[in-house]
Amino acid sequence: MRGRKPKPTAVKIRMGNPGQRPLPRSEPQPAKPRRAPRAPGHLDAAGKREWKRIARLLLDTGLYTHIDHAALEMYCAAYGRWVQAETKLRIQGPIITTDKGNLIQNPWLAVANRAMEQVRKLLAEFGMTPSSRTRVSVTGNQDTPTLAEVLFSEVDVGTR
Repeated sequence: MRGRKPKPTAVKIRMGNPGQRPLPRSEPQPAKPRRAPRAPGHLDAAGKREWKRIARLLLDTGLYTHIDHAALEMYCAAYGRWVQAETKLRIQGPIITTDKGNLIQNPWLAVANRAMEQVRKLLAEFGMTPSSRTRVSVTGNQDTPTLAEVLFSEVDVGTR
């Protein structure tokens, strides 16, 4: 497959169809759940917390359907792995000493970096990075909150 991967029609509509190309009429429209699903049992504690935080927000913005379940699971699993690796790095540091006294890169640093890259890619799939979010806007009803307002409505900026 060559070139950029195509954007889903729902994202194009939320962006205001900037290319003004005809939107596909035959694209599947997966069913949207009525409420956010429970966090899968295989996620670690950090992954479950992230699931609870983000699943409802994605559903409210129309960016989550039943078919997106696995992608959200992968995001939350990678997020949990990243949190675990960062916790280990905070305790052990990025450089460790081997049994023979040699200094080496902590293996948790590679785990953290890989998980961070996976998280970043999956965030962009759901429009949850600053650059991907700037391309999404609501057209029509001006009473509808923007994606940024919905995603960050529960963030307390005073504590950071």
